[in-house]
Amino acid sequence: MSIDKLNFKERSLLFAKLASISYYNIKKAKSQAKKLGFTTVEFYENDGAQAYRFMNKHDIVIACRGTQPSEFNDLKADLKAIPVMAETVSRVHQGFKTEVDDLWPAIEEDINRKANLGKTLWFCGHSLGAAMATIMASRCKHNVELNDPIELYTFGSPRVGWRGYCKSLNITHHRWKNNNDIVTTVPLAVMGYVHHGEQHYLNAYGKYRKPTGWQMFKDRCRGMWMGIKQGKIDNFGDHSMTEYIKHISKLD
Repeated sequence: MSIDKLNFKERSLLFAKLASISYYNIKKAKSQAKKLGFTTVEFYENDGAQAYRFMNKHDIVIACRGTQPSEFNDLKADLKAIPVMAETVSRVHQGFKTEVDDLWPAIEEDINRKANLGKTLWFCGHSLGAAMATIMASRCKHNVELNDPIELYTFGSPRVGWRGYCKSLNITHHRWKNNNDIVTTVPLAVMGYVHHGEQHYLNAYGKYRKPTGWQMFKDRCRGMWMGIKQGKIDNFGDHSMTEYIKHISKLD
């Protein structure tokens, strides 16, 4: 079945699983992707930047790998928060852009192959991978020679660019945030960075809610207190893809 036949919950869960699979080695990624109906898997790696292409007869999904604490290149990318000119419009995070630049020639070539042009294109990612997926989707939207991505799904995404950049994206972006996920709070808004896309918020109990600012503040305090009682730092635990998958799978 093609992805566009799935409902919103089914799509969100599928992309959450693919974002999680992007952290696996190629052998395990192929095995897990096959269970989800993807017959072709391609791994991209260059100078520490990594992503996967999952493909079936209907769809192409680019899933970007997020920050791995053991990888110096990932940490360096996260810390390079200087806003630089994007390939499209306005300014983006320098570190995130550099990661995309390392992979873009190979990915652009693959999604532009004649045999792939009839397939629907999707992007997803977690953490650093969410930022990379956002930038890649933007480049596709601004290049008339490439397939337009249908939708973008991100999990625990940092802010990627300035307001002008985000306004130019013109893509349906479902951005999942789990309670106190610390990565969603950086880079700081005072540096000009803003979030893009429609936020889908998971509260301290893992329920899908659309809270007001005051309600979200109270819920984040609740989540912090619940974490303290369990001997955990909620800000970091909430960033785990395991938590995103667990909560999304239980949605009504």
